[in-house]
Amino acid sequence: MASRKEGSGTAGSGFGASKGKGKAAATGDSAVKQVQIDGLVVLKIIKHYQEEGQGNEVVQGVLLGLVVDDRLEITNCFPFPQHTEDDADFDEVQYQMEMMRSLRHVNIDHLHVGWYQSTYYGSFVTRALLDSQFSYQHAIEESVVLIYDPIKTAQGSLSLKAYRLTPKLMEVCKEKDFSPEALKKANIAYENMFEEVPIVIKNSYLINVMLWELEKKSAVADRHELLSLASSNHLGKSLQLLMDRVDEMSQDIVKYNTYLRNVSKQQQQKHQYQQRRQQENIQRQSRGEPPLPEEDINKLFKPPQPPARMESLLIAGQINTYCQNIKEFNAQNLGKLFMAQALQDNNN
Repeated sequence: MASRKEGSGTAGSGFGASKGKGKAAATGDSAVKQVQIDGLVVLKIIKHYQEEGQGNEVVQGVLLGLVVDDRLEITNCFPFPQHTEDDADFDEVQYQMEMMRSLRHVNIDHLHVGWYQSTYYGSFVTRALLDSQFSYQHAIEESVVLIYDPIKTAQGSLSLKAYRLTPKLMEVCKEKDFSPEALKKANIAYENMFEEVPIVIKNSYLINVMLWELEKKSAVADRHELLSLASSNHLGKSLQLLMDRVDEMSQDIVKYNTYLRNVSKQQQQKHQYQQRRQQENIQRQSRGEPPLPEEDINKLFKPPQPPARMESLLIAGQINTYCQNIKEFNAQNLGKLFMAQALQDNNN
């Protein structure tokens, strides 16, 4: 699945880059401060997951629209088709181009503005997502990734968030240097890797009127179903995923401590070598012999390779996401308890 994500990001941005950048240049400001999504796009994303998303299966698709000032308007989308590794003849790039060409023929917005992906208990902060979003955002500066959480949505509240890579992280990804020194120099932590963009869902006036009529006609019992508490399975699964990420973080800490011990051990070896060299030169000078030529000590003692820090930052970001999910889960259940108690008091 990860390989399909990375390929989709690169391929999608390839044939939409010039039009996306041209629009940004016309507005004079490439920063996206708000994402406006048509209600039809939200329904398509939800329908896509209901039809093809099973268990922890992740579904993805392309977002289409246009940029107006500092607002990104998403007006349409289409899914990436599910296929296995046996489908060697399937070309994702050709598929996307044919879809965009067909949409253009029926006068529908066909410009790439990003991509969407479902998530499994909020586990979307991965290297595959980072690489795909970098490919999109590098080619189409205004592009975003929409993260749809079907589990939270099933609990009664639509969970749809838009993310972009921060400018600092974009620079580091361009250099492809994820060493601890480069990340420290860029002042990158897990808190400033992604930036969330506010989302506004827009519907036509006729749709708003229809929704208002449906709400008035809905039975009271149906509304009370939204107050049902989420099952403990959700909390247990989130805690289990959180513990798994904490274990991975512990393994990264062990690797980093091993690296520090190797560096300290090598420094001692360098110091001992320099002392022996100095003593030998003193003895040669006492015998009237020329001192030994200086050698590049870094060639004799090759410094150990530091562990990559990007994976640790992504794990830390995912741990933070799980903690927020658990916090929202508890707050949501507490709010439902208060509302249920208030309704019961009113009925009595």
